[in-house]
Amino acid sequence: MTNGTATPTDLGTRLEAHRTELTGYCYRMLGSSFEAEDAVQDTMIRAWRSYDKFEGRSSLRSWLYRIATNVCLDMLTAGNKRARPMDLTESTPLAQAALTPRPDNTWLEPMPDARVLPTTDDPAEAAIAKESVRLAFMAALQQLPAKQRAVLILREVLAWKASEVAELLDTSVASVNSALQRARATLAERKEPGADATVSDPLDEDQQKLLDRYVAAFEGYDMSALTALLHEDAVMTMPPFDLWLTGVGDITGFMTTLGAPCAGSRLVPVQVNGLPGFAQYKPDPEKGGFSPWAVQVLEISDGRITGFHCFLDTQRWFPLFGLPLHLEAETDQVEQGA
Repeated sequence: MTNGTATPTDLGTRLEAHRTELTGYCYRMLGSSFEAEDAVQDTMIRAWRSYDKFEGRSSLRSWLYRIATNVCLDMLTAGNKRARPMDLTESTPLAQAALTPRPDNTWLEPMPDARVLPTTDDPAEAAIAKESVRLAFMAALQQLPAKQRAVLILREVLAWKASEVAELLDTSVASVNSALQRARATLAERKEPGADATVSDPLDEDQQKLLDRYVAAFEGYDMSALTALLHEDAVMTMPPFDLWLTGVGDITGFMTTLGAPCAGSRLVPVQVNGLPGFAQYKPDPEKGGFSPWAVQVLEISDGRITGFHCFLDTQRWFPLFGLPLHLEAETDQVEQGA
């Protein structure tokens, strides 16, 4: 079928076939779940409106990536870099802990795997895709200038040839290679917290046992059991608050003081940013049952939990993950809908 004979239904189907991978690309570029989906929707609309000008000199996929790249570069002209709390402030001792929120557009946002990771039968390809949306890598990408970011993603994550990237960006192969070299050098200089997280796909037996123990410890609010699972230098973050804590003592101390209302919570597994995670529901004293509190993302290394990241804006995150905004008291678990 040529573009000249494509019906609206045909074209819509062909465009939709690329939505997940384009969302993954835009998410890596922008660091925001919702901005990524907006960018892809803008890309689809632009493609639909200008399809009669698409001459087929490149593949439809390459053409869509060109449009998506331009959309993302336009969105990034404001210079906003999404961040994690540890990118903005020093770690705060528990004794000085204060919950100070920052605007939504400050933060690197979580993303359900299903929205950004296309299905593949190649385990190596799947592993690279998951690694490329992990929080530490996403945070590192945010440190790159926009065009270097695009080059690194296209070359290193999506395995495009330098000549293909040069054509997409209307530049030379030498310029692409130079941008990739500078991007690699920048990332090599940075040691992102969580960069050592190692999670197999699927989880191996030891990792699954660790998560099972974590669920039991958290739902039981057993700080001794939780201490045994946390790395001594574990980090805890809670966007939209810029507070972050490091070390077992401060993390468990926070959970038993400011975080005490989370006792008795229920955890529902989610697949988020290529890592194991949970939707946390805490007891609702007014309505009964459980109300959403956080999407937790866990980083694991050498059999311990090294990162414990809680995204608290539940009115945004739970619908994104297809999760209900209430659990009945007798419901311990629900199926993830996204």
